[in-house]
Amino acid sequence: MIGTAAGAAVKRIGFGAIALTLVACSSNTPAPVSERKPAQTSPAAARPATPQIAPSTNGLHTVRRGDTLYAIAFANNLDYREIARWNRIESADRILVGQVLRLTPPPGAVEIQPLDDAPKPSARPLAEPALVSTPQAVYLPYSDANWAQVSNATAVAAAPPVEARPVPSVAAPTVVPVPSPPAAATPDTPVDGWQWPSEGTLAGRFGAAGGKGIDIVGARNTPVIAVAPGKVVYSGSGLRGYGRLLIVKHADEYLSAYAHNESILVKEGDTVAAGQKIALMGDSDADRVKLHFEIRRYGKPLDPLNYLPERS
Repeated sequence: MIGTAAGAAVKRIGFGAIALTLVACSSNTPAPVSERKPAQTSPAAARPATPQIAPSTNGLHTVRRGDTLYAIAFANNLDYREIARWNRIESADRILVGQVLRLTPPPGAVEIQPLDDAPKPSARPLAEPALVSTPQAVYLPYSDANWAQVSNATAVAAAPPVEARPVPSVAAPTVVPVPSPPAAATPDTPVDGWQWPSEGTLAGRFGAAGGKGIDIVGARNTPVIAVAPGKVVYSGSGLRGYGRLLIVKHADEYLSAYAHNESILVKEGDTVAAGQKIALMGDSDADRVKLHFEIRRYGKPLDPLNYLPERS
């Protein structure tokens, strides 16, 4: 009995030692600073969500996800139709990721200029004077005398000359033009009556602080409207220096651009009406809340103040 009691006591002492060891191992004492490793940031988090399109330095552009032909042309001050023609692209809405586009005309390409910029044709003298001739044919009815006259043969019997008889003229039928029905308005209808894109203070003019457009300073979330009917051909933040950008195509040759928006309310492919709210003013990629607005024709920046109505 005594041995049994002693054995039980030894077992209790052993269990107590094991419990003390477990408590010591589960202590909340922090590990030394030298043993901690700094948290690593994922490389993907540091990359921008949309690749930035910068002006080309070698005349080429490799298409990346999110690029559009309109944005590539806009960044390089080119007409999207020229890039499409130089690269044999059938549709401006169809380019492939990884495709290398040339941004200069191929050898022998004919440059197409707007009518306003094309030189006026001038008259040039011909190398040789033009040959002016008078018709010599005369209508004569058949007779021996007339045949001898035209064939330089001797007439068998002299006959009095026969006067030529005039050929009666037939009046041409009168064509009555049929009026064509008026064409329905489409996004390619010529621009007529531009509107101001936003309320605010004009802070930067074309060619000065506004660069390729004008800057309108206002309060955050001030509505930004479409200046004319058209189609949204770009919506994103892939052009360096423009922040959240919208590009709208008008009349097949004009583009309007709205930059530094707080948020965009339309998407690519949408048809917009003149005066429709398309974005809210912000300061994305800008030093202050403002709208940077541009008008381009055939890729060439124009002074918007020449198109917008005067403000009192």
